[in-house]
Amino acid sequence: MNFPSLDHIEKTDITQFQQDLLNWYKEEKRDLPWRYDQDPYKVWVSEIMLQQTRVDTVIPYFERFIEQFPTIEALAEAEEEKVLKAWEGLGYYSRVRNLQAAVKEVHEQYGGKVPDTKEVISSLKGVGPYTSGAILSIAYGVPEPAVDGNVMRVLSRIFSIWDDIAKASTRKVFEEAVRRIISKEDPSSFNQALMELGALICTPTSPACLLCPVRDHCHAFHEGTADELPIKTKKKNMRHVHLAAAVLQTEGGEVLIQKRPESGLLANLWEFPNTELSGHGHPKVELELFLEREYGIESTLDKEPFAKIQHVFSHLTWDIDVYKGTMASSVPARERSRLVSSEEVEQYAFSVSHQKIWKQAKKNGWNHS
Repeated sequence: MNFPSLDHIEKTDITQFQQDLLNWYKEEKRDLPWRYDQDPYKVWVSEIMLQQTRVDTVIPYFERFIEQFPTIEALAEAEEEKVLKAWEGLGYYSRVRNLQAAVKEVHEQYGGKVPDTKEVISSLKGVGPYTSGAILSIAYGVPEPAVDGNVMRVLSRIFSIWDDIAKASTRKVFEEAVRRIISKEDPSSFNQALMELGALICTPTSPACLLCPVRDHCHAFHEGTADELPIKTKKKNMRHVHLAAAVLQTEGGEVLIQKRPESGLLANLWEFPNTELSGHGHPKVELELFLEREYGIESTLDKEPFAKIQHVFSHLTWDIDVYKGTMASSVPARERSRLVSSEEVEQYAFSVSHQKIWKQAKKNGWNHS
């Protein structure tokens, strides 16, 4: 296939480019826990965690996760509730569900060995082109591209690629670029070096061009277009949803929590009872009607919310009015709800927004049993 966008690669001294990049990486690479060895399982976990999440945030999660689930077998056989709890706060929970499902397949079908071929590893749940390329190159030394937003930004500037990186089809252009320039001798360091360059030097805004180890090879630097690249069209408008949630306590000090559906947004995470508001009535009244309809309980809610929580997803914003209240000591049995002591709340995996709700409840004088 012909890629006119990659014409500048033909004018580049690839051997010198590789050498400059790899020398810099060996000197400047960050001391990150998933780099201590090339265990494919650890590389896999780290790459899944690093999707949509900053490195500084991931480090403690990775260390705790590997301590709790040190092997393919340990994660494959773990209870989902414990896995979700270990992931709590990282968000995008479908990532860890897919990871565990794929790890189970590796445990059962491949004897616990992470596959080392593109065809097989790409068939695992949640393993897309980037993750498969990262595992194959970093753990197994296979010269496969691992193209994420960082890499597309770096290469768009170095080789003056003006294709819109928001389009899915553009990934093919950058994957081809990496195939043409990747070090066959050390693909592991090469791919990590591109990622590192994007994280430390060739940043989204104000790239540190004067510190860049491959500045001499960079067309955007020489043409003065580094601030214009990459080309990325804007996302669609954000949808806003107004919710009301209740932190309800029985006379015995127990708290009512409910589990989200098995599929969809934040599947199987725990939360406090909540409902989307119509915008036509008072939030407190709508919430009371919801509690009566869903749980068959009468509750006494405070007149005003004790907290207003906002949580932003990639496509959606939740604005949550949170009320405290009391309820009878029992609720009709429901499969996905339960009464727990205030101490037990901490043991369940909650979404970030509902972690914030509980934190605010405790700050506002929650009456522990």
